[in-house]
Amino acid sequence: MHARCKVLVTATNYSLYCAEGKRMLEEAGCEIVENRLGRPHTREELLPLVGDIDAVVAGVDTWDETVFEHAPRLRHIARFGVGIDNIDLAAAAARGIQVTNAPAGNSNAVAELTVGLILSLLRNIPALQQSAKRGYWDRKIGQELAGKTVGLLGFGNIARMVARKLQGFEVELLAYDKYPNAAAARDLGVRLVEADEVLQQSDIVSMHLPSLPETRRMMSDRQFGLMKRSAHFVNTARGALVDEQALHRALTEGTIAGAAIDVYEQEPVSADNPLLALDALLATPHTAAETIETYHRVGLVTAQAIIDSIAGRQPAHLLYP
Repeated sequence: MHARCKVLVTATNYSLYCAEGKRMLEEAGCEIVENRLGRPHTREELLPLVGDIDAVVAGVDTWDETVFEHAPRLRHIARFGVGIDNIDLAAAAARGIQVTNAPAGNSNAVAELTVGLILSLLRNIPALQQSAKRGYWDRKIGQELAGKTVGLLGFGNIARMVARKLQGFEVELLAYDKYPNAAAARDLGVRLVEADEVLQQSDIVSMHLPSLPETRRMMSDRQFGLMKRSAHFVNTARGALVDEQALHRALTEGTIAGAAIDVYEQEPVSADNPLLALDALLATPHTAAETIETYHRVGLVTAQAIIDSIAGRQPAHLLYP
C-alpha cells in the first residue's frame, strides 16, 4: 500500500450513514472518494475512478477483470454487504486482491423488509395508499397472513430471521436448503422439505438462496408452474435467481397471484422492464438492506477490514486470496 491509501466508496449515502466508519478510515490516513450518484456505477462511470485507488468499499457495481486492468494499485475490496456475485473472485485472487464481506450485517433489515412485502402483497397496501391519496375509496379485499403456509427457499441467516419474525403470525413454515440446519429448523418450528414441496404447498414463497451458477434462474416456468394459482412470490435475495420473463408470464397468465421483488437481473432496473407495468407486481429498488442501522454496522466492518489490510493484518471475513 502507498503511504496514503486512497479508498473509493461505491456504496451510497456513505457520509450520511457511515460517519463513524469514514472517520476510522480518515484517522488511518486514507483519502476517501465517495459515490455522488446515489445509485450503483455503470462500468463506464466506474473505470475513470479506479486508476489510483488502493481499496474500495464496494456496493453492487461490477468488479471484474476489465475493471481490475484499470486499477493497478487495487489491493482490497470490502464488499458493503454479504453477496459477492458482483465480484469476479477468481480474477481478484489472480491479482492478489483481497476480498472481504460483511456477513449478517444486513440480515435483520432484509428479513424485516421481506415480512413487510408479504403483508403488503396480502393486504394490497401500496394500491390502497395510492387510491386513498387520490381521493378514492377503493377498499380492496385482502387476505390475512394467519393460517397461511410460508415457504423459504434457502434457510440461511436471513431466512431464519424471517422465520422467527413470522412465528407470531400463526403461519406454517416450510424451508428448503441444500445444507439444511436441522437444529435451527426445530427451534423455529420450520419443516424442512425439498424445493418442489416448498413451491407446491406454500401460499407465499420467499427466496433466500445465494446467487451461484447452479442457482441462476432457478425460478423459471417449471417452478412457477408448481406453485398454487393463489400463491405469492417474494424475492429479496438476488435478481439472478429468477428468470424475469418466466415471472412475467406467471403473473400475466395467472399462474401465480402476485409477486414482490426487490432485486432484478439488471440493476439499476430499466423503466421499460415489462415487469414494472404489471399491477400484480410490487417492486422496490434493491432497498432491503437500506436502513440506518445496517449502514452503521457495515460501515464499521468494511472500514476495519481496509485498516487491517493496510496494516498488514489479516482482515475479518476474508474470502480471497
